[in-house]
Amino acid sequence: MAAIRVGIVRIEHLREALGIGVARPRISWQVTGAEPGWAQSAYEIAVDGTGTGPVESEESQFRPWPGAALASRERHSVQVRVWGTDGGPSPWSEPVEVEAGLLDPSDWTAEMISPEQEPGGTAQPDPAALLRGEFTVRAPFTRARLYSTAQGVYELELNGRTVGADVLSPGWTSYSHRLRYQTYDVTELLAEGRNALGAWLSDGWFRGRIGFEGGRTHVYGAEIGLLAQLELHYADGTVETFGTDASWRTAPSPITAVGAYEGETYDARLEQDGWSAPGFDETRWQPVRTIGHDAGVLVAPSGPPVRRTETLRPVKIFTSPAGETLVDFGQNIAGRLRITVRGPAGHTVTLRHAEVLEDGELGVRPLRSAISVDTYTLRGEGREQWEPRFTMHGFRYAQIDGWPGELTADDVQAVVCHTDMERTGWFSSSHAELDRFHENVVWSMRGNFVDLPTDCPQRDERLGWTGDIQVFAPTAAYLYDCAGMLSSWLEDLAAEQEQFGTVPVYVPWIDLGVFPAEPTAVWGDAAVIVPWTLYERFGDLDILRRQYASMRAWVDQVAVRAGGSHLWDSGFQLGDWLDPTAPPERPEEARTDVHLVATAYFARSADLLAQAAGILGRDAEAVHYSQLAERVRAAFSVEFVSPSGRMASDTPTAYALGLEFGLITGDAQRARAGRRLVELVRANGHRIATGFVGTPLVCDALTSAGALDDAFRLLLQTECPSWLYAVVQGGTTVWERWDSVLPDGRINPGDMTSFNHYALGGVADWIHQTVAGLRPAAPGYRKVTIAPRPGGGLAHAATSHRTPYGVVDVRWERVREVFELKVTLPPGVTATVSLPGHEGVELELGSGTHVHRMPFRAAHEDPLPEATPALLG
Repeated sequence: MAAIRVGIVRIEHLREALGIGVARPRISWQVTGAEPGWAQSAYEIAVDGTGTGPVESEESQFRPWPGAALASRERHSVQVRVWGTDGGPSPWSEPVEVEAGLLDPSDWTAEMISPEQEPGGTAQPDPAALLRGEFTVRAPFTRARLYSTAQGVYELELNGRTVGADVLSPGWTSYSHRLRYQTYDVTELLAEGRNALGAWLSDGWFRGRIGFEGGRTHVYGAEIGLLAQLELHYADGTVETFGTDASWRTAPSPITAVGAYEGETYDARLEQDGWSAPGFDETRWQPVRTIGHDAGVLVAPSGPPVRRTETLRPVKIFTSPAGETLVDFGQNIAGRLRITVRGPAGHTVTLRHAEVLEDGELGVRPLRSAISVDTYTLRGEGREQWEPRFTMHGFRYAQIDGWPGELTADDVQAVVCHTDMERTGWFSSSHAELDRFHENVVWSMRGNFVDLPTDCPQRDERLGWTGDIQVFAPTAAYLYDCAGMLSSWLEDLAAEQEQFGTVPVYVPWIDLGVFPAEPTAVWGDAAVIVPWTLYERFGDLDILRRQYASMRAWVDQVAVRAGGSHLWDSGFQLGDWLDPTAPPERPEEARTDVHLVATAYFARSADLLAQAAGILGRDAEAVHYSQLAERVRAAFSVEFVSPSGRMASDTPTAYALGLEFGLITGDAQRARAGRRLVELVRANGHRIATGFVGTPLVCDALTSAGALDDAFRLLLQTECPSWLYAVVQGGTTVWERWDSVLPDGRINPGDMTSFNHYALGGVADWIHQTVAGLRPAAPGYRKVTIAPRPGGGLAHAATSHRTPYGVVDVRWERVREVFELKVTLPPGVTATVSLPGHEGVELELGSGTHVHRMPFRAAHEDPLPEATPALLG
C-alpha cells in the first residue's frame, strides 16, 4: 500500500483555487502508484488537518465540501487520503490551498472609477488611460489580496510591477448579467510604507467595436471603468481596505488608439517613468470620476484566464515581390507580435498581420474591416521591447514596415494567447498528413478559445457562435479541460436566452441587424447539447443541474414552434451551413432540407433533455420529454424517410442525421439508409459533401453502416473538398471553407473566408473514438470502451486522454497480419475492449497496463477464422 499516492487534488474545475466563487467547493483527486486492478473503497478529506473520518465510496470526483460553507475571504488547506481493495490508508496528499473570493455584493466597498470626465467613445478606436492611487502599509502584514475588474479591459501594476499574467482581463461576458472579477495574491509586491497601485484601462469588448457588417460600438455602455479593492491582513488580525475612489488620478497612456479589430498604436515617447510607483509626481494628472455599478453582477471565474501560452520564432524572413519585409512564423495563431528594436526617437515601426499570402503579399482581404495594424513609435533610448497590450490578431504572417536596420529572427516573436486550459488529449499515427490535420484541429481550438468559444480570431467577427461549439464540443472536451470556461459561457447563454426569449446564434448577443434573434436549429441546440457533452466528458452533474432550466426552455420553445405536427418546418434556419456545393456568397444554400435538419435536432435535444431529467431525478419530466422525442422521431420518419429507407433529401447529411440520431428505426430501413449513404459517398469520389451539420457525423454514420473503409477513404482524401486538402495546401489550422484556398492558389472570393475555424474539425472525435478506439462509456470516463478499428492503410495509431481519474492510453500497431493493442488505465477506470475482427468478443479490464496480440486482416478482407484474442500481459 505504500506505493499508493493521492496525486492531483482539484477544487471545482480550477487549477488555482484562489478567489473561488462557491461557498461549498467540490473536491476531486487522482490516485497514482496503484497495482493493476486496484480500486478505491473509501476516502477521507481533511480541512486544516482535521479529517472527516473515512467515507465508504468508490467516487473520487466532485466530492462534497466536508465542513461549513465558506465565508468570503475564508482560507483553508485541503488534503485527501484513500483506502483501496488492498487496504490502506494511503499517505495524505500534498495540501491544496482553497480561498473564497468576495461572495456577497456587500463585500465590495470600492467605487468604480472612470478616467473620463464625460462619457466618451467614438466610432474610431479610443486611447487607453492610466489610473493610479497611493496607500500606506504598516508592518507586519501577513497577506494581501487584490480584487479587481473593469468595464473594458485592464492591466494592473503595483509598485511598478505587473500584477498577474492575465491578458485582456476580465474577458468578455454578458456584462449586464455577469461581470467576472479577478483575485490576485499581491503579498510579495507590497512594502512597508507608501505603495502605489496603477492601472491601464481600455475599451475592450465593453465599448469597442464588435461584429461584422460595420459592427457596433458602445454595446454595453458609454463609460469604461475600473473597480479595484486591495485588502491588507495584518498579524494583529486587523484588515485594511484600499480601493478605487474619487481620490485616484488619471492621465493619457502611451496607447493613443486601440481596438480589437483595428490594432494598437503606441507612442513610447509618452511613457511616464515610475507612474505606478509611490512618490510619483501626479500634479499634472486629472481627477477620476466615480460611476455607478451593480455589485450584484460580479462573479468569480469558473475557469482559467487568457494568458500568453507560447512564443514562436520566425521560420523565414523574406522580401515580397512588392519589396515588403515579410515574416513567416510557420503556424497560424491567435496572439500578437513582440518586437525588440533600436532606433531614433520618433521613428515608427508598423506591424501588419494576415493568415495567408496571395501572390506573395499579405492576403488581407479576408480580414474585411479588421485592419489588424499595430504601430510602435520609439522612445529612442537604446534597446526597446514592446508587445501590444489590449489587442489580438489571427495571423501566421506579418509585414514589418519601417524597421530601422536589418530585421533578424531575434528581433520579433509571435506570442500565442488563449484561455490557459490544461491539455488533455493527444493523437498520433503512421499517417503524416492525418497527424498534421489533428494538430491543425488543436491549433484552431487554441486560436478560438479566447475567453469564449469564437468562430475565428482574425476578421471583424470573433463571436461566440453557438452552432460552431455545439458540433465541436466533444472534440474540445477531449483535447483540453475546457469545462470551467464553457460552463461560464453557458451561464451567459442561459441569461441571454431568458432576456431575448430564445438562444441567439451567438453568445454574447449583439444585434447587428443581420441575423434575427429567433430559434435556429443546430445553433440554439447548443443549449442542450453542450451541457450534455460536458456532463458526459467530465462527469460533473452540477453542469446539468445549473443548465437544466435553459435546456428545458429551449426544447419547450421548439415544441411550441412545431405544434401538433411535431415537425419544425417554419422560421429562420441556417441548415447544413457551408455545404461545399453552396455558392460562395450563399453558404446557407445547402442541398439538405433545412426543415429535415431542424426536426432531426428537435428530436435529438428532446431525447437528451429526457435523459438529463432522469439523471437529475425529475422522473415525470423524463417521461414527458422521452415521449416528446418519440413523437418527433415518428413524425420525422413519416415526413422524411420512405418505407424503404430513402431520405427525402438524398444527401450524406440527411442519412448521417437519420442514422446517428436514431431517427431511422427499422432494421431494413437502417440497412438501406446505410447502403445509400455509402453509394453517395462513393459516387462523389470520397470527397466531402457535407456542411456544419453533416461533417461531424458522416464518418460515424459510415462506420455504423459497416463501411469503415469508406469512412477512412473520406477521412484521408486530399482532393478538394476534404479534411486533408488544407493540409496538402500548407494549412496549419482548420479552414472555414473547404476551399478557403482554391486549387489554383487564389483565396476563395467569398466575403466569408477564414483560415482558422474549428467547426469542421469536429471529425477529430471520430478519430479519437474509432481510429484510435477510445470513447467514454460512463460520465467522466469512469468506464471506457476501447474499440480501435484499423483501416486506411495505417500501420499504427495512438491516443492519450487525461481523464478526471488520470491518463488513459491506447495504442495499436499492425505488423503484417498481427495486430497488437496496448491499453493503460488509471485507478478508478475500467474498460470494455472490443478487438477488430472480433466484435462479438468483449474483454473487461481494470487499472494497469494490458497488451493484446492477435492475427488480423483489414476490415474489407476476409477475416481469419482462427483469430482469437490473446492476452500477453
